[in-house]
Amino acid sequence: MTSWTDRRRNFRAVIEGPRCVHPGSIYDPMSARIAQHIGFEIGMFAGSTGSLTVLGDPDLIVMTLTEFAQQCLRINRAAEIPLMVDADHGYGNALSVMRTVRELETAGVSGMSIEDTDLPQPYGEAKQRLLSLDEGIGKMKAAMAAKEDPSLVVAGRTSAVAIAGLDEGIKRAKAYEAVGVDALFMVGVRTRAELDAISAATTLPLILGGATPELTDKDYLSARRVRIALQGHQPIMAAQQAVYATLKALRDGVKPADLTGLPSKELVETMTRSDRYDAWTKDFLAG
Repeated sequence: MTSWTDRRRNFRAVIEGPRCVHPGSIYDPMSARIAQHIGFEIGMFAGSTGSLTVLGDPDLIVMTLTEFAQQCLRINRAAEIPLMVDADHGYGNALSVMRTVRELETAGVSGMSIEDTDLPQPYGEAKQRLLSLDEGIGKMKAAMAAKEDPSLVVAGRTSAVAIAGLDEGIKRAKAYEAVGVDALFMVGVRTRAELDAISAATTLPLILGGATPELTDKDYLSARRVRIALQGHQPIMAAQQAVYATLKALRDGVKPADLTGLPSKELVETMTRSDRYDAWTKDFLAG
């Protein structure tokens, strides 16, 4: 298995490289192995997919840091793909951010984002709102201070463009860059004009959350220093649909032998690495 540090160096090679990549959206050990097998450079484990996987609940920040970190460890233990995670607001204030960074670093993640949204949703607030800039800066400083492995990537994340406008988004991006974060994770950027302005005002690698028709050309994104561009989290949705359809078919009387959409025996053996277990069984249990 590749060490945590080696994975982080591979992650940095992408962040510091010349090209934009789309990460594979993963949520458990098997999806991580599949993404690695297919050839994705990076795996992305989001808070939303974490909540769906661990709790079966929507993305309302009800999952705990412990639950999230445990799932990260399961993923990293099973696959070697460098893992980027959405650490939300760091599960509390700046001191909680430090704990979050240490827990996720111990769990083997290669990169994480810490955001400046006021989470979880405050009482009486129907819309998302931002933390004060000073509190956001404090969280980014705390995240950087908590790192023990210098190869770990911490991205300062903000939804300010969507919540408060482009000028505020640029203001926060520049402030977090000045603190020393490794990358900027911008959510809510919808147009080339917005991305052009952000790229011109900053120098760090950029990560984009979500995509619009204007922001899908990888050559253009690469030229604007976008190194990771999320495409959404369709795999877990596809898995949900596949499980639903299979269970419903069985409940409706379809015979197991007549089910469709199941993986081949060869694919299952490859993804479960059964050849390793066969060898270990021979070496250690043959008597």
